[in-house]
Amino acid sequence: MKMQIEVPDNLRRIEMELPVNAVLHIWLKAVTTEAPGALSFYSVNGKFGEVQAVNAEENSFRISHIFAGGSVVLAYDPAITSVSVVYWFTPSDVLETGITVVHTNPSNVPPDLPHGYHFRPPFGWMNDPNGFGRFGGRPHLFYQHYSHGRIWNNMHWGHAVSSDYLRWRHLPVFLFPSEDLTVRPDKRGGAFSGSAIAATDGPGIRVFFTEKIAGRQPEQEIQLTATSADLFTAGAAEVVLPRRPDGEDLTFDFRDPYVFRGPHGRWKMLLGSQSSAGGVVLLYETEDPSAAGGWTYRGKLHVETRFETSALECPCLLPVDGDPRDPKTRWALIYGLMNAEDKGTGRKNLTMVDIGWFDGQHFTKEFGRELDFGTDNYAFQAFVDAGTPVGIGWLGNWADTGPTIEFPTAMTLPRTLVLSDGELLTPPIGAAESLRAHMIDRTRLASGQAVSLPTGASEVLFDLNEAGAPFRLDFDHPGVELALVQHEEGLEIVYGQKGPEPSRTAPRYIARRASVSRLRIFIDYGSIEVFGDGGRVAATKRIDGFEPVQAMRLTADADVVSRATVWGLRL
Repeated sequence: MKMQIEVPDNLRRIEMELPVNAVLHIWLKAVTTEAPGALSFYSVNGKFGEVQAVNAEENSFRISHIFAGGSVVLAYDPAITSVSVVYWFTPSDVLETGITVVHTNPSNVPPDLPHGYHFRPPFGWMNDPNGFGRFGGRPHLFYQHYSHGRIWNNMHWGHAVSSDYLRWRHLPVFLFPSEDLTVRPDKRGGAFSGSAIAATDGPGIRVFFTEKIAGRQPEQEIQLTATSADLFTAGAAEVVLPRRPDGEDLTFDFRDPYVFRGPHGRWKMLLGSQSSAGGVVLLYETEDPSAAGGWTYRGKLHVETRFETSALECPCLLPVDGDPRDPKTRWALIYGLMNAEDKGTGRKNLTMVDIGWFDGQHFTKEFGRELDFGTDNYAFQAFVDAGTPVGIGWLGNWADTGPTIEFPTAMTLPRTLVLSDGELLTPPIGAAESLRAHMIDRTRLASGQAVSLPTGASEVLFDLNEAGAPFRLDFDHPGVELALVQHEEGLEIVYGQKGPEPSRTAPRYIARRASVSRLRIFIDYGSIEVFGDGGRVAATKRIDGFEPVQAMRLTADADVVSRATVWGLRL
């Protein structure tokens, strides 16, 4: 018979069953400055520990080790203590089992989305993917994160691990803001975007990131590195680039280090910035085989003047069709256009991908295009996994979110980058087919009938008998007008708020002259992702809120649609 753990009646309880050698990560704060916040630990033998926090503005991070395991109750007085997050894990197997979240509060609780299949954080805010790569035999995803609300704030790195890029286990928070930024939630900075490589001087990961502190002189943004031998805890960070390069007329923007092997085996680093000439990608290089230091500035790899962009963000460069040592191999240069606007459509913050050749010092462009005409695929980061380029992006856009907007968000479906017949394709990874849980329809959609969707998670595939043939696929959603249309101008996502007076004029999400014949569409709570002709054109659009798409209907002339299939999806 299980014994009841007694705690004082005025205390709120958090109950747990812990294995031996469990580690708890706890964030708490005082409710007022009059008394410290306190969280006490109880077992059947009574109270055996306590953590406290005197800060009443921001949550303080505490670690506790529970070596014996068993039934444990955490108890606190909500009149003097606020508890934001509590999770536990066992270090010996956390990469296999992940963390177990036992407490969040209403301000940072994740949305409850049955059957949802996009990556979301276990609590709090998320934006850019960071350090996307395979380490210790598994794909790892780090990401910009704030634990204590669904609003952007001082940045941490969240962390997750997977076996297939789709089913993720959440790991402990990996990087934290500097100590002076943890005092209050004032949005001044933190551990911003970056990348990761496999450690070359032993097992583990080496990460690179931008530390930002608004108002710091002479540099608001500097570049740091840290290592992790166990793949889930970061060691002390060290500065590798304390200042911007001289003589380049750069703004304070100096961020998002992306580190990779160049054609001659040396480590390279890209950074995003802005000069009077336009947005720029900066190139650094080191002869240090560990990439820990010795970084030398080599010049501007790319200057961008289109769409009135300010700084370039989240640059990424990787080989896409061969060995990086082969001078014939083509590379993909990917970068975000901060504050850019396509005046013809009203779309903002575009992401571009250029294909060309990289000799270690210069990038020669062959052709380029928008990565995603829906624009809600930002900060895209990619790497080569066993010969296949794989990438993922933030399913959001700064045009409709920001530091004051509550915004529970997701990552895009992971995608591959493929060169085929002189064009770049960005289809979803092959493992996406494993999401298909059951067949919903094989005949009604093609015949023009409405098809109901039992959940907000589905995949639609259909083929047209002629490339560019017109059609309209309408989605029944309770909050927004949503459709995918092909017409004489191209392929377009029609999106707008329902109601007699829309709250804003929506941009036109259009790929002009797309002329596709095969469509693959992923619907989830809060998003639609479209892949035309195997990813020759792609679009990601966030849908406001989390109400599911309830049904769809395809309209086209007779004999235009050769086949159509609808799948219900789930992880």
